Amino acid sequence: MTREKGGFWVDLAAAVFYPSSWLVGRPRYEGREYLPATGGALVVANHISYLDPLYTALWVHSARRVPRFLAKASLWRVPVFGKVLVGSEQIPVHRDSADAQQSLRDGIAGLANGKVVVIYPEGTISRDPDGWPMHSRTGAARLALSSDVPVIPVVHWGTREIYDHYRKRFRPLPRTTVHVRGGAPIDLSAYRGKPVDATVLREVTDLMMTRCRELLAEVRGETAPADFYRHAPIAAPETDS
Repeated sequence: MTREKGGFWVDLAAAVFYPSSWLVGRPRYEGREYLPATGGALVVANHISYLDPLYTALWVHSARRVPRFLAKASLWRVPVFGKVLVGSEQIPVHRDSADAQQSLRDGIAGLANGKVVVIYPEGTISRDPDGWPMHSRTGAARLALSSDVPVIPVVHWGTREIYDHYRKRFRPLPRTTVHVRGGAPIDLSAYRGKPVDATVLREVTDLMMTRCRELLAEVRGETAPADFYRHAPIAAPETDS
């Protein structure tokens, strides 16, 4: 099977990412057969560590495809790394700004042009204490319903053991097995052609993340919780008036 061409920056990133992934963990990639060899595909994944994109990218790349991530626009301002993001045609997400809809349009265009687009519907690292997917944003559902492409659930497990952002803990040794598993495309046929409103977007989002949760339960060999964790914002301290 011919590898999808990614260009200089993708090749450079691959040259750095593959050895890096082995230095900090033992990657185990499964379910790559569900990613189509050609044509657009939307990858929806759980998010438990800032290391996840490294392993998601290699899961896609080792299937001979090139990943295009929807990622925080602030990353484009990081020296050198920003150039890699531009050169490899990643997609900046401008939240709460006039450019927010442009991210969605760019994602849809990428899928229409036969690209593999990767998104983490939770929008940030899960705050669930046990590492299960939490209540997610609906942007992934908008992408899925705006593009008639396979929607592939992918889950990670093991990355939080290496780098736990919320506990400020980095532990590369002893090396942990990092599981990245893809599942069968999610059936969205019941929603195709329906008017896209808030109810439909929520149902599709929950359906996608339920499939991710089920897939993660298989990897962990555990029973998944029935509900998605909701992170309550920290209330501002009361002050005397």
